Amino acid sequence: MDRSRCSDDPAALRARAIAAGRAAGADAVGVADAEPDVHARDALRAAFARGDYATWPYDDAYAERATSPQSLLPGARSVVCFAVMFGTTPPPAGRAPLSGRVSNYAWGADYHRVLRRIGRAIAAELDAAAGEPATEVACDTAPLSERGFARRAGLGWLGKHANLIAPRLGSFVFLGEVLTTLALAPDAPSRKSCGSCTRCVVACPTEALRGDGTIDATRCISDLTQRQDGIPRALRALVGDWIWGCDVCQEVCPPTRLAGAAGNLSFAAGNSTDAFPDLQQLLGLRSSAFKRRYRKTAMGWRGPAVLRRNAAVALGNSLDRASVPALVRALAADAVAMVRGHAAWALGRIASPAALAALTVAADEEADPEVRLEIGEALKPFARRDR
Repeated sequence: MDRSRCSDDPAALRARAIAAGRAAGADAVGVADAEPDVHARDALRAAFARGDYATWPYDDAYAERATSPQSLLPGARSVVCFAVMFGTTPPPAGRAPLSGRVSNYAWGADYHRVLRRIGRAIAAELDAAAGEPATEVACDTAPLSERGFARRAGLGWLGKHANLIAPRLGSFVFLGEVLTTLALAPDAPSRKSCGSCTRCVVACPTEALRGDGTIDATRCISDLTQRQDGIPRALRALVGDWIWGCDVCQEVCPPTRLAGAAGNLSFAAGNSTDAFPDLQQLLGLRSSAFKRRYRKTAMGWRGPAVLRRNAAVALGNSLDRASVPALVRALAADAVAMVRGHAAWALGRIASPAALAALTVAADEEADPEVRLEIGEALKPFARRDR
């Protein structure tokens, strides 16, 4: 194709961007104009005001930036949005006893690397058309309302589980964007909806979904397993055996079930422990082993202490006495107070004689006040009452 003849043709530029994205591995590509998304901005501000994202450092200034592409690329005129399906089948070996669950988006390669590669391919095509740098790639690494612009680009609609649902692909999709100062012909926004379906709302273990497309992320298991501080005691039992993320609301979503497990194999689990890690081994995970095992995955950004904390909660929820020795070791020797505190909670939940004995010993030896509080709460149901 003669690039000089189509460099300023919006329809031709759109076609080139879509072709480049698909050739690089995108399952769907669309284009939105780069006008500020007022609807998404107001929705974010309302969510921040409700405290939906209280565990994240978001504010109204973030909402303004995330919904204004010009804040990332001055002079931006178009946003090329693309989706990559990641849903794959679990390993055939199945689960071992006392194993946890990882959300399927984190089984394989770090999605940031895959999305950036696709985004750079689209950007290179548009830069070539412009004859100079005219793009900025944003793949979950910059403040941008990804789902809002993806909807405007016709990629799908916003589901009641607050994720984008793409026709034929479902909601197990990663989203990426390329901002450009070129004017590309935009696609029509998606007009579909979930209708009367509320399966995700009913299935959510923590009642984080309100049914109107909004979510209280402070109750979402995916958020709970990624927060840096302690998981609220009232929600720990509801986390179940999830140690990173949660797929429940999307697993029951009809379009996602219909899409099947035909996602990019880069995201597939290499073995059963990628999807179902051994909880006792995870509870003893240290920095060196963490770097070897998780540094190049989507689980690599929070550090080993968060995973140890999550493993303690999952072991507590297993109610399996076989996990007590590992939890006792964590309570006595883990260097991070947060992990010791969650190990104390887990021992109290299992409440075997050995677990209660270890808690009693720790009550006298633990110096950290927050951990002592956790130990006291764990022992409280079993304390003798005066007549």
